[in-house]
Formats: sequence, C-alpha cells, structure tokens
Amino acid sequence: MTTLLRLRLFAAPSPVRFRLRALHTTPFGHRTSPFSPLSHNFRLSFPNRPLLLALISSRNISFGSIFSSRPSPTPSPHAVAHVARMEADANAHPYDIEKQLALFQALSETNIQPGYELIINRWERMTEFDPASPLLHSDKSFEYYVQALLKANKEASISPAVRRRESLLATHPLTTPSSPTHQEGPSEGLSTPTQEAVPPTSPQAVSSSQKIASSVLAGASVEPPSPSTLGSGSASQLSPDMAKLLAALSAGQGGSGNPVHVIIKERKGAWIPSFARFLVFAGIATFFILTILSVLVENSGLVKAAPRQSEFEPHESSKPVRFSDVHGVDEAKEELKDVVEFLKDPTKFAELGGKLPKGVLLTGEPGTGKTMLARAVAGEAGVPFLFASGSEFDEMFVGVGAKRVRELFATARKKQPAIIFIDELDAVGGKRSARDQQYMKQTLNQLLVEMDGFVQDEGVIVIAATNFPESLDEALIRPGRFDRHIAVPLPDIRGRAQILVHHMKEIIVGPDVDPMILARGTPGFSGADLQNMVNQAAIQASKEQAKAVALKHLEWAKDRIVMGAERRSSYIDERVKRLTAYHEGGHALTALYTEGAMPLHKVTCMPRGHALGVTSQLPKDDRLMVTHKEFLADIDVALGGRVAEELIFGPENVTSGASSDLRKATATATHMVKNWGYSEKIGPVYLNDREEGISTSKREEIESEVRRMLQAGQARVFSLLRSKQQELHRLALALIEHETLDIEEVKKVIQGESIRNIKDVISDDLSRINGPTAEVPSAVVAS
Repeated sequence: MTTLLRLRLFAAPSPVRFRLRALHTTPFGHRTSPFSPLSHNFRLSFPNRPLLLALISSRNISFGSIFSSRPSPTPSPHAVAHVARMEADANAHPYDIEKQLALFQALSETNIQPGYELIINRWERMTEFDPASPLLHSDKSFEYYVQALLKANKEASISPAVRRRESLLATHPLTTPSSPTHQEGPSEGLSTPTQEAVPPTSPQAVSSSQKIASSVLAGASVEPPSPSTLGSGSASQLSPDMAKLLAALSAGQGGSGNPVHVIIKERKGAWIPSFARFLVFAGIATFFILTILSVLVENSGLVKAAPRQSEFEPHESSKPVRFSDVHGVDEAKEELKDVVEFLKDPTKFAELGGKLPKGVLLTGEPGTGKTMLARAVAGEAGVPFLFASGSEFDEMFVGVGAKRVRELFATARKKQPAIIFIDELDAVGGKRSARDQQYMKQTLNQLLVEMDGFVQDEGVIVIAATNFPESLDEALIRPGRFDRHIAVPLPDIRGRAQILVHHMKEIIVGPDVDPMILARGTPGFSGADLQNMVNQAAIQASKEQAKAVALKHLEWAKDRIVMGAERRSSYIDERVKRLTAYHEGGHALTALYTEGAMPLHKVTCMPRGHALGVTSQLPKDDRLMVTHKEFLADIDVALGGRVAEELIFGPENVTSGASSDLRKATATATHMVKNWGYSEKIGPVYLNDREEGISTSKREEIESEVRRMLQAGQARVFSLLRSKQQELHRLALALIEHETLDIEEVKKVIQGESIRNIKDVISDDLSRINGPTAEVPSAVVAS
C-alpha cells in the first residue's frame, strides 16, 4: 500500500502542530511503543529555519517479531561489573566529560538493547535538566547518543534530537572553555562557542549536530563532515531515495511555498497487526454496546415479545370416542347426556328459563373411565376438546399458573362451543389455608374467577376429574362453578362383562372363553385393570404360539394382576419353601373355615412380586358393605400364616414373613376401633386419624383395644388350626409339590383326594415355554 504524504517545513515564530499516525514521541522525538494510539498531537519547535537532514522512518513490525521467543544476548558478569564501576564514577563526576564518554563507550560495546536505552536516557536526562552539562556541548557524546538511537531502531527520533540539541545550544551557549562549572575535566570534544551559539542563517549552513547525524545515518566515520561534502560524500553512501531527500532538504526545500513530496511505502503485510487490533477492539466495543442497548430496551418496554402460540390446542382424534365405547357406568352416561344436548343446541334449555351447569366434576377411583367419559361427551357433541392436567399449570415461576389458566379459557372461548377437561383437579384446586403464601393461591384464584365469569349462554363446559374430592377447595366445588358432581364407581359384574366383551373385539378369542365367568372372577377390577388383563393374555398367547387367546391365558393374566408375576428363576431353599408352604396353608385354611371370610381363590408358595408366597381371595359378588363379622374374619385370615408357623415349628422359629400380615391386621383393627365404632370400650365414636385431636389417655385406650382384638383373633386362629392340623400338613405338602393350587384343588387335598399328576404339571410348564408340541423328558419326570 502506497501513501502520499505532503510534508511542509517552514519557519514560524510559534511551534508548528501536525498529526502523525501510530507515533508517540518523547521530548527528543523517538518512539516509545509500536502499539500507541491511532493519532496524537505533537509540538515540534523550529528555531530560525532549521534543515531536516535525516529521513523519518518507522520500525517494521510483524507477527514474527511479536511472538518471537528468541532470547536477547546477555553480557558477561565481568562486563556488567565494569559498566557498573564506570557508571559509579560518572555519577560521582557528572561534569567530567571523559568519564561520561567512557561510560557511553562501555554501554555501546555491550551491543544489547538495554545498553542503548541507558545511553539514550542518560544523555536526554542530563542535557534536558542540566543544560550546563558537558554532554550537551560534546560532539562525541552526541555521536554515541545518535548511534544508540539508530541501533535501538529509533531512527525517526534522530532528526527531532538534532533540532532539540541545536535549540538547547542556542539557548545555553558555551561562553568560556574554562568556565568554573566545567573544571572537573578537560574540554576535549566540546563545541566552540561561536559554532554553537549562533545558529545557521542560510539554508546551506550545516551545524555539527546535523553533520554527526548524517554521518551516523550514512555509516561514515565519527569525524564531522564539511558542508561541501554533506551533499555528496554522505549522500553517496545512502540509498537513492534517502539521497534524493537529503539533496532536496539541503537545497532549501520544505518551506510553505516549496514543499517536499514524500511517498511512504509500507512493507507487505504491515496492515495485518493493525487490522487484528481493530477487530479485537471493535468486537469488545460491539459487545458492550449491544449489552447496554438490550438492557435499556428491555427496561423501557419499547419492544415487547410477540405473542407466542397458545400451549392449549383442541385435541383432535381420527376416531372420536362415543358413549357406546364406554361401559360399566351407565348412570354417569345418562347424566352427561344433558351436557351433550346443551352443546348441540344451547337455546333448547333457555326456552323455559333453565340454566345448564357450568361445570361437571367426575369423582371415583383410578381407572374407572373418567377421562373416557369426558372424551365421549366431546365426541357425541362434536365440539373441540381441550385437555389439561392440574400439574401443568404451576411451575417454579410465580404467576405462570394463573397465566396458563387464562390462556386455556381464552382458547376455549374462541373455539366455543367447546369442552375443557382438567384431569387431576386436586393438583391445582386443593384446599386453601391462611398459612399458605399468596403466590400459592394465584392459580386457584384465577381458576375461580374464570369459572365464575362465564356467561350463562356461553358454549363452554368445564369437566374435571379427581380421585380425592374431599381435598378440593369448597369455593371451587360450590354450585355456580361445579354444579353437578357425578360419581364414577368401579364396574359391577354386568359392567365388567361389557368391558371384557368390548376389549375382546380387538383380539382373537378361543371358544372356551366366557366373559361372564371372567367377570365373576374379577370383582374389584376397574376398566383399566380389565383392559390390562386382556392385553397381557394376548401377549402370553403370542409367546406360546397359540392360535387364539384361551381361558387359561386370561386366568394367567388375572393371577398376574392379583398376585404378581411369578419368579420361577429365583432359588428358594427347601427349608424356606417348607416354611412358606405352611404359612400360606395357614392363610388358606383360615379363609376356608372362618365364617364371613372372603372366598379363597388360589394359594401358592411360588414367589410372586415381592412375596415368597401369596394367598388370593376374591368375593363372590361386588363387596359394597362390610359387616363386623367380616372384619374379624379378615383379621383372622391375616394372622393365619403366623399362627401356622408357631403351631408347626414352635414360637422360637416364627419368621419375619408375617410383617405385612400384621400391618394389615393392625390397620383393620385400628379402623374398627377409631372409625367404625366396633369397640365396646371406646364406644360408637369417630376419631380422626390425626392424633393431635386425641388425648393421651384416649390413645392408650385405643391401643389397648387394638391389641385386645388382635390377641382375640390370634386365639381363634390358633384353636382352628390346631383342630385342622392334619389338613394343614396335607395342604403344605401339596403346595411343596405343586406350588400353586386353586380352590377346587385345595378342597381335594385337605380331604385326602388325589389331584393332577406332577408329570402333567411339568408338561404344561414346558409347553408354555417351548410351545404346545414340546414333550417331557423322562429324566425330568423321574426327578
């Protein structure tokens, strides 16, 4: 890159101000740093039209010089000690020119950058602050100074240094060679008074300082050149460009009317460091500017975030749910048909002044079909269905829940007529208390406001579902918000049969499957349990490579749900297996012979789930109410396993396997005493499960009654099993051999009748694992 610099040098009564890029100078004009600011102002004084005899050049900077790790040469300790001694002598005799020159010579001979810097700093300090110093009038010292500038890569400072020395010599001339101030040393090498005191009056006059600078730049000897040889001898050793510039300056150019045109050619690649610095500073400045602007804009509110898309969108299904798809809850379907009619024709109920409920609350146990009922209402009415869970509203940020409630209802109003279904309402609509923080109530308060703000003819219905209606806030479930509460109970035998038939339409069922038999054997099952049972039976039939789902597959799935999955791969010690067989035999016999006990379904000593053995009981019909006798029977059955262990193996060998039985029996007895009024001592009272409302003496009475009931039940079971001890032995041995027995097999075993052969059992197991064509090896049967 080539730049044309127009340089004007002319006489002026006042200092001349001009601007140079990337140059920072000392009073003598040399640079202090190559990374100086982009531009500075400088003041250079020109006394009586001086001539510029040296070229201002710049030191080249490259990445190699910046990142170079080559160490600089270091002088020997002997040389350092020698320089130190000479410096001490020079400091002790500041006006002894020989000592000063000797120090300069020693520093120059070190040939290192610090040595040149010491010469430069010492000469400038002594001449600037003490113009009477002999160094100012010594041409030899000035020559060392100029050489130090040249070797320190400060060529641009030589010309200002010449002008500064001439200015100081003109201001402080050397009047007498034998001045008292200079009597410490000889005056060898000092300039004459007439030579220094009178500046040159013509452009051709050349001072001694200029001669010395030209000689150093030309690489000539130390002797000052004569004016006649300045333009020839010296310039002949310079480069052609420098010679031309020196000749032009010597000819008197550089004035206001006769400027010198200089073309500066930068070295190739010299722009890279400057460009890199520009990028760094621009990046830093941009970062801070953008940060400040973003803070100001955000706080001012001038720019607002665009409204994002609503999180709640209508649920669209390719196959909408109808009331015909929902079974076992006929009464709930009848009540919801009014909602469907209103959504189809809102004006139908307004003719006689009637108002449809704003909200419908569905309550019931998990898996009874509350969500499916809400979907069926939307499917029958053909309106948008907006689904939301109670846990979706609240997050860690305050106000998010209330905002999402507003968005949900705003979306429903835009889509009306529509249905809003909120599942698990207790997560957001729990009871409030005065101890709750205000931010914990915001979501519920917003929900109350939105539901109360509905217009009566607004085509939006809110349907909510919960498993814990008693935990809801009273203000939420009052008339005007949730006007209608619909209980969704567990399906009865008729409903279970309908649900089984509905789910069996999607699988291939064998001819031996009777839905009524399965419905009688699954009391207490919810619709989700029945769907899971059918699905697991189909998976098991596929594993066995069966062509259709048979009754045994459905029974296997039912046992898996009731008793847990079998753990046939787990190793059980013979002693543990024998203890488990007697323990489960005690449960089975107690359930079989205790009046009021739930009928026995199956008993097994095969590990299922987390238990080593399971005794399963199923009611003959739906168990809607429980009597006192049935509760006592439940306690007896729960204690039957532990009593059997004590009866057969002795009190010292009773195991810890009865911990869950004791927990169940204790819980039943506690409810009988506190909640159901079955204790004559406590009386027919209802005591809260929280103990802070019960006195200490009353708690002691309750614990005493619970203990009495458990001990009485243990005594009854002990008497029963002692009388049936022979049957207990038979049942335990059969469980050890066959592992699992149903009610019919249990009855045969305790009467001493034979049941299925062990070979048939093993054949069934192997066929279940390897397929129906598997054969039983004789070795397996023999073992």
